[in-house]
Formats: sequence, C-alpha cells, structure tokens
Amino acid sequence: MSDTDILDNQQVREYVQELPDWRIVTGAISAVFEAKTAAEAIKLFGLIASAAEIDNHHPDVDWRYNRLFVSTTSHDVGSALTTRDIALATKISEHAQNLGAIARPELISSMEIVIDTDSAEAISAQWAAGLGYTEQDDGSLADPHRRMPAIWFQKTQSPNPNRLHLDLWKPYSESHAVLDKLDASGATADHKYAPSCVVITDAQGNRFCLCTEKDR
Repeated sequence: MSDTDILDNQQVREYVQELPDWRIVTGAISAVFEAKTAAEAIKLFGLIASAAEIDNHHPDVDWRYNRLFVSTTSHDVGSALTTRDIALATKISEHAQNLGAIARPELISSMEIVIDTDSAEAISAQWAAGLGYTEQDDGSLADPHRRMPAIWFQKTQSPNPNRLHLDLWKPYSESHAVLDKLDASGATADHKYAPSCVVITDAQGNRFCLCTEKDR
C-alpha cells in the first residue's frame, strides 16, 4: 500500500484501534495531549514539528497552555485519511509518552455550521466570499487556514425558519458523557438517527446535533 492510498472507513477504524490516544472525527483523526507544564507542551510541539518535517506531512496543532490539540488528515488527496496519517499519529504518541504527556480523548471535538437550504448553489458563493472560505469536493466550505468551523449545506425542500444549527462532533466513545450532561441540564435529545447523530433541543427550541463517527 502506498502512503498516499486513501483508507476506507473500516481500515481507519482498524488502525485507530491500535492508537489508543486517537479518535476519528469528521475527515481526520485527532488527539489531545496534556503535558506537566507549558514548557513541556512546547517541547512536544517541537518534536511533532520535527516528525512532520521528516515525513513531509503536517498536522494541525493548537497549543493551549499545557495541552496540544492535534489533528491529521491528508489534504493533498481531498482531506482523506491515508497511512501517512497513521504513521505520523504513531510517532506523535511515542513522543508524548516519552515526555510523560497524557492523552485526554474526552477533550476531542470539532464543529460545523449547518445551513438548511433547498439550493446550496444559490448561496454557497456568498458565504465563501464573506468568510474567505474555499469550496470542498463535497460542496461544503472550509477555512483555508483550518482555524474556523466548516460550513455544511444540508439539502432540504422545506427549510425551517431558523435555518442554521451547529453540528458538534465528538468521538462515539466520548459522546455518552456529553449526553448524560445534556440530560441533566434539561435538554431534549432525539435519538432517531443515533448513534451517528442525536438532535438536541434546548428549553427555547434551539437545536444542535451531537454527531459521531459511528455507523456513518
């Protein structure tokens, strides 16, 4: 298998089972590492950068005090997952373990803004122009710097008056704790599309979706 060969969903799941620090999120695999100090986190950041340079494959890394939020995908093949991502994730976990950093998978998440529309073509260019986003192969819009939430157009022939909602992506393994907190908060959960998606409604009728990689 070439390092640019795209992995199918089953292959990704099998690889990630061997990577306990990592979880599948939309279009990527992600991990969060917590070091003892901010200085140790920066040291780990440097090791990740060195590994990325050697492999010529660069993950997204967000440094927050003593934590690093890391995601990797292969942008050159349409933001799909390849064996390069698996190899890099393996190296990153090894560096984290050697430094004594711990994995915090419960902190892994990503978010999309979803717009209900009967014609994405009529509005996509306007959102792209305003946000400086680029169109993806699947018709969604993405921040070229990968800092802001993606925009996803959900086709429906009868959009609700409130056409925007959020899709919060959590690994399935971590989603139950979130659902428990939502239940305790008084939110209503519609499990019709579970486990891939649970529709959450707050006390004023506002909605968001808790999405996972399961059964997608």
